[in-house]
Amino acid sequence: MSTPTFTPQVLLEVWRKARQINLIDEKFRGLLRSGRLAAVYYSPRGQEILAAAMGVHLQPTDYLVTTYRGIHDQLAKGIPLKPLFAEYYAKATGACKGKGGPMHITHPETGVMVTTGIVGSGLPIANGLAWASQLKKDGRVTLVTFGDGASNIGAFHEALNMAGLWKLPVIFLCQNNLYGESSKYEKCTSVDHIGERAASYKMPGVTVDGNDAEAMWRASAEAVARARAGEGPTLIEAKTFRFMGHYFGDPGAYIPKEEYEAHLAKDPMPKTRAAVLASGVATEADLEKYDAEVNAQIEEALQFAADSPFPDVGEIDIDVYGAAA
Repeated sequence: MSTPTFTPQVLLEVWRKARQINLIDEKFRGLLRSGRLAAVYYSPRGQEILAAAMGVHLQPTDYLVTTYRGIHDQLAKGIPLKPLFAEYYAKATGACKGKGGPMHITHPETGVMVTTGIVGSGLPIANGLAWASQLKKDGRVTLVTFGDGASNIGAFHEALNMAGLWKLPVIFLCQNNLYGESSKYEKCTSVDHIGERAASYKMPGVTVDGNDAEAMWRASAEAVARARAGEGPTLIEAKTFRFMGHYFGDPGAYIPKEEYEAHLAKDPMPKTRAAVLASGVATEADLEKYDAEVNAQIEEALQFAADSPFPDVGEIDIDVYGAAA
C-alpha cells in the first residue's frame, strides 16, 4: 500500500471542513445562549480537525454511524445544513421530519445512516452495514465513531471480534477526549491506549494525535484504503479534548484547571489555520472569504428552519410501526 501524500491542498481541504464545523458550533452555542434555539446540544469544540481529516477520505456513498455527540461527524460526512438545522428546530423539513431531534439525525442520501443516543450501540449496527456492503461487493466503507467510554462495554468487543473474524470493511474511530462524560480515562480503562485493544481481534490498531491534521489524515487514509480493498477493519484511537464540556451548559468542574488550560494552549483550530497560511495555499483574504460563505449558508439554513412548519399531528404514528404482515 503506497504512502499517501499530504499536500498543502489537502491541508486546505481539511481546514475547510473543520472550519465549517467550528462556525456552525459557534452559531449554535450563541443561539442556545440567546434562547433562540431550545434543543439538546453537544459541542464538538476541540474535535473539529479529527472529523474533518477522516471526512475528506469518505465518498457520499460510504456509511457513517455516529453518536448523539456527533454533529462534527455528520458535517464532515457532508450532511446538508437545511435538513440538519430543521431537525434541531423540530420542523417537518428536518432530516427525520422533526421527530428524531439532534440525537437521532439520519440522512441516507449522504450516508449518515444512524445517530444513536445509546453509548456504544452504533458499533454492531456499523457491522451490519459493512456486512451488507461486503455481500453486495459495492465498495462502500462504513465508519463508526464513539467515545473512550464506549470501549469498555460489551458491544465494542463483540463488534470488533466479528469485524476481525469476517474482515468487514469497517473503521472503528474512537474519539478519545480523555473523559467518559465526567469520569477521567485512567479511572475507567485498564489499557494505556484503546488502540492496543485491536491486537485481540487481529486487526490493525493505531493511536494518533487527533488534533494533528496530517497525522489524523494519514491514519484515516490507510484505514479507508484497507477497508475499500477488502483487507478488513481498523481501530483508530484519536486523542483529542473537548473544550465545552460533555453537553451544553456542563461547567466541567471535574477537569482540573491546569489540565484544561494546557489543552486550550494547544487548540487545533488556530494551529491548523496558521499551517494553512504558512503553506501558501491560501491567504488571510481567502480564509476570510470562506468564512463569509459558510456564515451565509448558515443564515440561509437557519431561515429555512425558522420558516418551515412543525410536523402535522397525523405524523405521530408514521415511521413508528412496520406494516402489518
